[in-house]
Amino acid sequence: MKTALITGANKGIGLETAKQLLGNRFYVYIGSRDLQKGLEVAERLKAEGFPHVEAIQIDVTDDDSVKNARIAIGNKTDVLDVLINNAGISGVRVDENGHYIPQTWTASEASIDTFREVYETNVYGVVRVTQAFLDLLKRSSEPRIVMVSSTVGSLTLQTDPTWPAYEFGKYAVYGSSKSALNMYTVHLAYELKDTAFRINMVDPGYTKTDFTNFNGGEVVEAGKRVVKYALIGQEGPTGRFFSEETNPETGEIGW
Repeated sequence: MKTALITGANKGIGLETAKQLLGNRFYVYIGSRDLQKGLEVAERLKAEGFPHVEAIQIDVTDDDSVKNARIAIGNKTDVLDVLINNAGISGVRVDENGHYIPQTWTASEASIDTFREVYETNVYGVVRVTQAFLDLLKRSSEPRIVMVSSTVGSLTLQTDPTWPAYEFGKYAVYGSSKSALNMYTVHLAYELKDTAFRINMVDPGYTKTDFTNFNGGEVVEAGKRVVKYALIGQEGPTGRFFSEETNPETGEIGW
């Protein structure tokens, strides 16, 4: 039975991705910053008929938490087949009237503290987790890493006035963090290009979760988009950026 670790999997797209991998006969480690929430989700999934699931405490911003998660999973399995770096934050906050606070998203006013907070999760957290679990992944015959990214991190789309989100997708902190994540992924995929690894960035699309205040498409569809690249064969792509919401034909989008 193949194994997978999903960060931020106690809710939203991460949870849906876990359900779908369980349906594909995976043993899934539910990565959750709050262990209690992870345990509750794991028990619920078991009650729904998915016995091969386990909660793991992991805060991607904390070195010790990530190291402890690696030790815990390493004590249970010698091999990790799939890593899905799903945990992420937007950094965008609203005031008492529901309006975005400029210091949390605009290029001209966003604070350095906000940049640090978002990059700590969306960039440094991904690097931290990926490096910690790379040894277990290297023992898999078909290792897969999926970076959950976003079209707002695409420089090509952000500079295209015909892009539907051109006027409102300007989240300087969150968008730049995803651009940085994409660049890290390109370099990692290049470094491992002559191995069995397949490492890709996937935008699950604008989805109804607490991340979007429950606006957007269905979480089941978002989960399918992520799982597709966790299950690709050896002939599949690596080091590519996909958004099936943006490009339904081939899925691939510009950087």
